[in-house]
Amino acid sequence: MAHTAVIAGVGPGLGESLARKFVDEGCQVGLFARSTDYLEELKSDLGDDALAVPTDITDPEAVEAGFRAVRDAFGPADILVNHASGGSWTGLQGISPDQFERAWRTSAYGSLLCSQEAVDDMLDDDGGTIIFTGATSAVRGRGGALGFSAAKFAVRGMAESMARELGPDGIHVAHVVIDGQIETPEVRELQPDRDEDDYLDPDAIADSYWHLVTQDRSAWTLELDVRPHVEEF
Repeated sequence: MAHTAVIAGVGPGLGESLARKFVDEGCQVGLFARSTDYLEELKSDLGDDALAVPTDITDPEAVEAGFRAVRDAFGPADILVNHASGGSWTGLQGISPDQFERAWRTSAYGSLLCSQEAVDDMLDDDGGTIIFTGATSAVRGRGGALGFSAAKFAVRGMAESMARELGPDGIHVAHVVIDGQIETPEVRELQPDRDEDDYLDPDAIADSYWHLVTQDRSAWTLELDVRPHVEEF
C-alpha cells in the first residue's frame, strides 16, 4: 500500500533526508515549512511524489489548509513527522515571554495541530504512524536554552500520552531523541575542523524513522535514542 506522509518542519539536514527517504520508499510526501523558495527547490528535485506546502504550523487555519492540499493531491495522511522546533538560546533572565511562547508554539502547539489533522485521517483508515523529533533537551534540561528545553519536554510528554491513547486504534506514536548534532552544510561550514565521527548522519537517522513506520504492529517502539557511535575500549 502506498503511504501518504506529511513532514512538518522541512529544512536542510534531517528534514530533507526524511523527505528523500520516504519518497525513495514509495511514499507521496507533503512538505510543510515556512520557506517557500527552499520547499519549491526540494519539491522540484523530488518530483511528482512530493508537494511543497508553505505552512505556518502555529496557525490552525494554515495547518488545516495544508492537510487539505495533501489530501487533494495524494489522499489521506497515514504518516506524520512532527519535526519543527525552535527557541532562542537564552536562559531564565534573558528570555522574554514572547520568545518562550514562540518556542512552545513551534514545537508543541504546532505538533498538536498537525497531529489532530493527521489522526482524523488515520482513524478513518487503517491507522498510521506519528513520529516526534526530540532532542537531548527533551530528557535533560540544558542551561541557557530554557525555551527550547521546555518545549521539547512538552513534546515528549505529548508523544508518550498519544502513544498510549492511540495505540489501541492502530496508530503508532514514537519519540526520537536526537542525542547529538546532525551534520548539515551550515554546521560543517561553521565547524570545518570538527571530527566527522562527532556528527550524526541525517540519512542514517532517516533510515531509523522509516523502520519505525514499517515496524510490526505487535511490538511498537515508544522512544528511540539516536546518538553518535562511540567505541568502547
